[in-house]
Amino acid sequence: MCLVLKIKTLRDVYEPAEDSFLLAKHAKKLNGRILEVGCGCGIVSLECAFSNPKNIVEGVDINRKAVALAKENAKENNIKNARFYYSNLFSKVKGKFDWIVFNPPYLPTAKEEKIRGKINLAFDGGRSGLEIIEKFARGAVRHLKKNGGLLVIASSLAAEGNGIEEAVRMLNKNGFKVDVIEEQSFFFERIALLRAMRS
Repeated sequence: MCLVLKIKTLRDVYEPAEDSFLLAKHAKKLNGRILEVGCGCGIVSLECAFSNPKNIVEGVDINRKAVALAKENAKENNIKNARFYYSNLFSKVKGKFDWIVFNPPYLPTAKEEKIRGKINLAFDGGRSGLEIIEKFARGAVRHLKKNGGLLVIASSLAAEGNGIEEAVRMLNKNGFKVDVIEEQSFFFERIALLRAMRS
């Protein structure tokens, strides 16, 4: 959990929760050029930038309100080595990174279950809950350096209770060797942090 940074949140932007804090806990130990996909309010990117001022951090989000909020949070904390911009997954991303981190939308969402507004994008993982992770896994390899890696959150809520195992399978299929770094259990779900290295 972030105890040093001042992080502002907004109703239309995903509010940091257990999955965000799990990702931040491990992402802040990373070094090099780091990309966060789906940055939300910027908490994970800003932890990476704050923990090592030599890191070069980029955060992207499909929600322009999230991008604006992340920029505001960077300014509030006087963090200069993180920048934020709009991108639908990797659509506007250029170059290669040592690490790419992602807390994807993973809730299985039928058409009639969608929430109104941009906040839906933070939760909606498609019918199985894995649609966004699958697109991410396909695109990530083009933006990783040779020995680069991913940190990705997965949830048991996806794929009818098999979301973690299915996320591992998708990453394997796209050429990654995957380890479960940490799991946390709650009364309604398990979340896992996956580390995926190019194999």
